[in-house]
Amino acid sequence: MKKLIYKIIVFIGLITIVNSCKAQILPMNTALDNIPNNAQVKDLNSELNPYIGTYKANFQGNEITLFIIKEENKLEKRVNKQFYRDALVVKYIVKNASGLVLQNTQNGSSNQLYSIGTRPYENSVILYYYGTNCGVGWGKVTLKKINSTQISWDYEPNSTSIGEDCPANADKTIYLPETDNLIFTKQ
Repeated sequence: MKKLIYKIIVFIGLITIVNSCKAQILPMNTALDNIPNNAQVKDLNSELNPYIGTYKANFQGNEITLFIIKEENKLEKRVNKQFYRDALVVKYIVKNASGLVLQNTQNGSSNQLYSIGTRPYENSVILYYYGTNCGVGWGKVTLKKINSTQISWDYEPNSTSIGEDCPANADKTIYLPETDNLIFTKQ
């Protein structure tokens, strides 16, 4: 009898441990305040998939190439919690008319963009941009799916101010197109 009770207690303990280790899965546009620590914000309806690919556009003599991938379980760290999110990650190359590379974020640069939510009713995704060196140009970019081969780009930086701790020789140029309704075509 004691062995049976011991086995039952161990079994209940294991079930409790397993259940407490499972991360809570939440839908894509869950408000930040409603996301508990270590939760997973998942793309349950495949809202991000239509944006995946390589896209090109020209703006003011520069050629911009976007490389959009979907990263599952991207770690998001906030002041009081961390969680995991399915997100689009956008790396890019900006070249001038002569083909000279002005900026290339393909090798792990912090200047990349990542999605923070979608607006399914507008067929769009919202991206956060860290900004270039010293955070210059940080802000929001909206991509809107026009059709299977085109997306529209809207970007206006929130700040172009430079902090006091920014090195004087840092390149503070915003190479991304600061405009609305720029059409990128899938390659």
